[in-house]
Amino acid sequence: MAYIVLMSVIVGIDQLVKYLVRCNMAVGESISVLGDFFRLTHYENDGAAFSSLSGQRVILILIPVIAIIAGLIYMFTHRKSHMLLKISLSLIMAGGAGNLIDRIAWGKVTDMFDFSIFPPIFNVADICVVAGCGLLIVYIFIYDRLEKSDDGNR
Repeated sequence: MAYIVLMSVIVGIDQLVKYLVRCNMAVGESISVLGDFFRLTHYENDGAAFSSLSGQRVILILIPVIAIIAGLIYMFTHRKSHMLLKISLSLIMAGGAGNLIDRIAWGKVTDMFDFSIFPPIFNVADICVVAGCGLLIVYIFIYDRLEKSDDGNR
């Protein structure tokens, strides 16, 4: 249950930030936060990462829907899974849901975080997906291996 709350809070924050950007900035408008290093830039993306699959709205809706359903089924059928695995899946699903809401409601995703050292402009949902994937990698390479080696010693 705590993971559903976590996902809901993340989706809420993501949607609030996107709403504030849509209401207060014109598309293409940019506000300097830390000089040229970090800016808030209102950008709309109808594709996936780096604008890949641009214009493929059906695919970009179906993939996250399937992933979210699969993730929820896994979490409810594996309640005793490691906490890090559940957190990583929660972040990935929340990020996917945040961008999914945009795609369904607007036909495109609102992005705003613009760093000069990193070309793509991204949003809260994107951060959650990347952080969730990073934690999943940590889980797979550290905790999953430890659990498997413990099982082998029995």
